[in-house]
Formats: sequence, C-alpha cells, structure tokens
Amino acid sequence: MDSLIDDSRPIFVQIAERIEDDIIKGGLLEESQVPSTNQFASFYRINPATAAKGVNLLVDQGILYKKRGIGMFVAKGAHAKLMEKRKEQFFAQYVVKMIQEAEKLGITSEELTDMIKRGVKTK
Repeated sequence: MDSLIDDSRPIFVQIAERIEDDIIKGGLLEESQVPSTNQFASFYRINPATAAKGVNLLVDQGILYKKRGIGMFVAKGAHAKLMEKRKEQFFAQYVVKMIQEAEKLGITSEELTDMIKRGVKTK
C-alpha cells in the first residue's frame, strides 16, 4: 500500500481508488480478500470509519462484497467493470479536453493523430 499524498481530495475516495488500482494492476484478484478497514486505518493512520466509507463506496458499486464474519472480497467481474469505468474517465478527463484544445489551436484530426503517434514512439 502506498501512502496517501493528495490532501485536496477526501481520504475515503483515495482509499477506494487505491483498492481499484490494486484490482486493475492485478494485485487484488477477483474473489481475493481485501485488507480490513482496521488494516487500512492503521496503515494510513486514519479513522476506521473513514476507511470503511471508502470500502463501502466500492461495495455500492459492486466491486467488493462482504462475506459475513470473514471480510471483504473482490467481486467477480470487478476488473472488467473498473477497466470500463477508468477508460470512460480517461476519455472524459483527457481525450475530450485534448480535442477541444486542438480545435482552438486549429489542429486537424490528422495532425492530432500524428502527434499521438509521435508521442507513443518516444516512450
């Protein structure tokens, strides 16, 4: 687990995003157990209720589910669901804004495509 670094966003949202990241990267597989809210609270030095709020956010989205008396687990299909969610966020946050800026600068779609290809080659 990485430490929380963004003081401008609610901690419970960051907890949920860290769990999402672990699922997307393969660190938490479907049907595997997620650290407890007390473990999150201890690691991040936060109130257990705050950690629980982040975990419950993912329960509400169908990413995690509770096994009574055992703990929280990654739901089947969670990886695919998160990939789709993150792709949509990427499109809205980056692609749409990039296209809008390109239009302001008079960049054609062909020029924009060439720029993207050039950027990919430099990696």
